[in-house]
Amino acid sequence: MITDNIENIDLYNSIIPNEVIKFIKNLNQNTELGKYQINENIYANIEMYNTKPIQEGKFESHKQYCDIQILLKGEEYILYQPTKNLKNSGVYRQEKDIMFYLDKIEGSPFVKLDGTNFALIYPHEAHAPQIATNEGEQNVIKVVVKIKEIA
Repeated sequence: MITDNIENIDLYNSIIPNEVIKFIKNLNQNTELGKYQINENIYANIEMYNTKPIQEGKFESHKQYCDIQILLKGEEYILYQPTKNLKNSGVYRQEKDIMFYLDKIEGSPFVKLDGTNFALIYPHEAHAPQIATNEGEQNVIKVVVKIKEIA
């Protein structure tokens, strides 16, 4: 997982396609919710939801896509672990490119997304997003850019 300040996104142009960087730089709290097709291998979902208690979180991973996750409003924790350390559910949903894991997420390392930063998550990294911070559950707006082929 790579995390950094959103202002440094240009520094990752060797691994993040330029059209993704341009898309990210044009985002703001007023960007309309929905799906954005960036090209045939890249799309973004912008959604609004309420964060949840850590006890409700589940690790997930993706085989085909890397994620870039950014909050436009609010804050949340994303807990993470290498997939090799976890017991998967045995069910991979190819149409949604998602695998869930049976392990509890409590005690795992985490990053706090707060609108100033981003997380780039690779397929070998399980992550448990949408977790409420110490500030409690809140309504957030999140962008998840899905990139099929990345360096």
